[in-house]
Amino acid sequence: MTKNNINTNRVAACYVRYSSTAQDDGFSIEAQRNAIYAYAAKNGLNIQYYYEDRAKTGTNSNRPQFQQMISDSKQHLFECVIVHKGDRFARNRLDSAMYKYILKNNGVEFISVTEDFGSGAEAEMMEAMQEVYAEYYSKNLAREVRKELNVLASKGLHTGGVPPLGYDVNEERKLVINEAEAEIVRLIFARYANNYTYNDIAKELNAKGYRTKAGNEFSISSFNSILSQRKYICL
Repeated sequence: MTKNNINTNRVAACYVRYSSTAQDDGFSIEAQRNAIYAYAAKNGLNIQYYYEDRAKTGTNSNRPQFQQMISDSKQHLFECVIVHKGDRFARNRLDSAMYKYILKNNGVEFISVTEDFGSGAEAEMMEAMQEVYAEYYSKNLAREVRKELNVLASKGLHTGGVPPLGYDVNEERKLVINEAEAEIVRLIFARYANNYTYNDIAKELNAKGYRTKAGNEFSISSFNSILSQRKYICL
């Protein structure tokens, strides 16, 4: 949270977010912020508090800056919260309704720059429909991402992230065996098959100077993901 020292009329808070699947709707943090500040200037609102969550999904409320904003609203630090679009606030119907209710109880108005539903029963219905659509969009996006990852995996292509110990990724995005690391993996499986404890395996690997993919010493927590990794069938 950032506080700006400017004195005008209504004190406002700006909240911006993009998801863990990147800027899936085309609006970057900067674009959101610019639109919000332009709206505030046009409507005589003084943004003194700024909250930003990067690479955080809107499908749950486990977002540090979002929770800080909700907590600050209880202290009556600002009179309204401005977002670029409702789905930046939440993409879960229940979270959206609950946290808007909390803001309202704290005397804080919720403002969406791109969505002005007005007031009355029709406005409430339109806002509820928007929340339903935002939740559907998020679930459908997740489904499409999983589908794409499955296609990549079926072609033997790496689906992202750091490759497991024993593998590297070549220019064609395919996993290739790293022989030096593969030796470590084979040793781990051999010791495990002979009923060595995780602690004994870690001690031996560290004594030999072997390290994890991240370059750290092995510990008893290093082996669950390794021993359950299906990609090691080829090693």
